[in-house]
Amino acid sequence: MSSLVKEDLEKKLFKPLSQNLYEFIEIEFSVQDRYYLCVSVTKKEEVKIIMVKHYRIGLDEKYEITKKWSLNDLQMIDGKEADTDNPFFDLHFKKVYRLEAYSCASKYAFARTVNKLNHAYLKKDLQIVNFDSTYINDDSIWSSNNKDCLVLMRICFYAFNLVCLSLCPLPL
Repeated sequence: MSSLVKEDLEKKLFKPLSQNLYEFIEIEFSVQDRYYLCVSVTKKEEVKIIMVKHYRIGLDEKYEITKKWSLNDLQMIDGKEADTDNPFFDLHFKKVYRLEAYSCASKYAFARTVNKLNHAYLKKDLQIVNFDSTYINDDSIWSSNNKDCLVLMRICFYAFNLVCLSLCPLPL
């Protein structure tokens, strides 16, 4: 499903703007409409963060840009709480935007992509706080191109360890 949405976003919105879409996540922004937070790169190699409203007119899918920022203006991504599984995060530009991703995994996918594109194009000191750095940085052993799968894999690894430890007899 998400690959079809990504393909549609690229065809109808990003290719006409001469941009390459790297990542998009669904965010909870309005009860009535669907919103996506997208990360793209222009032909001039500028990284853009774009909020897109998705709606239908009849059978036709429509996309409208509601907010657009440059990665250069992003000061910080605040994941709220690194120790809990929550989809909330803040984007700090001149104004703070409080957002809710569709899932915690998609929040991490967004932060990973922004971090990766920052290192590739800007190399600025971007603060990414209240995220588990193991899932954000490419240099960790858990990094992968599978994005959401690596978060699930790590959770399963911890759960398996807890089960094994709970089955071990305690010395008296």
